Amino acid sequence: MDDQPPRSVTLRAFTLLATFTPAHPRQTLSEMSRRAGLPLATTHRLLRDLTDWGAITKDPDGGYRIGLRLWELGMLTPAVNRLREAALPFMQELYETTRENIHLAVRAGDEALYVDRLSGHRSVPIISRAGSRLPLHATGVGKILLANQDPDFIHRFCTTAPARCTKYTIVEPGRLLRELSEVRRRGYALTSEEMTLGTCSVAVPVRDTDGTVLAALGMVLHTVRADLAKQAPALHTAAQGIERRLAAGEEDWT
Repeated sequence: MDDQPPRSVTLRAFTLLATFTPAHPRQTLSEMSRRAGLPLATTHRLLRDLTDWGAITKDPDGGYRIGLRLWELGMLTPAVNRLREAALPFMQELYETTRENIHLAVRAGDEALYVDRLSGHRSVPIISRAGSRLPLHATGVGKILLANQDPDFIHRFCTTAPARCTKYTIVEPGRLLRELSEVRRRGYALTSEEMTLGTCSVAVPVRDTDGTVLAALGMVLHTVRADLAKQAPALHTAAQGIERRLAAGEEDWT
């Protein structure tokens, strides 16, 4: 947080909402006040208004969570809604075939934002879920999104000390740049225990009609039963199906 708290009521409300993260999905009044850098009285007043509107819900024991009203608004985001609708049939087909975790993600700054995820009882447990963010350099979908940015962005990212999530995470600038170059060359990304121990992933790009990478489609598997390269063709086929559906519905979704 900045040393100076936001002055406007709107920015203070947004600052409170931003304290909710995958690591902190439920918070107390005092926790939100501390993380937002706002006085308790101000936090309490804003929470009352946000709760009345439905942006936040209050548990019987006094804890606060994000409310359904924000989820409903988020679902109206044109680009995300269009992408999810186009991708879902192909993600379902991939899941039915493999019974593994299937991910769809877009870039949000220096992170991969997970737009949707399908998984089941057989799928390896993972930390990502729809609406969560994970580092670009440590995930399969993230590597796809990072590798297809402009050279200045890639260089800045690789040389500003990306976090080491496990002992296998590639963080050395030269090595990471070579890895991203290989991702572009072969058309898919691989990870092996770089985000979480015991899991590996493979991902491919989903492109717009002009070739721009809009999203990444990926699969996460248990390391011991993974044969990643063999999964890439099925992912490419699904990605091409998503691209065709996006192009066919372009006029309706703009």
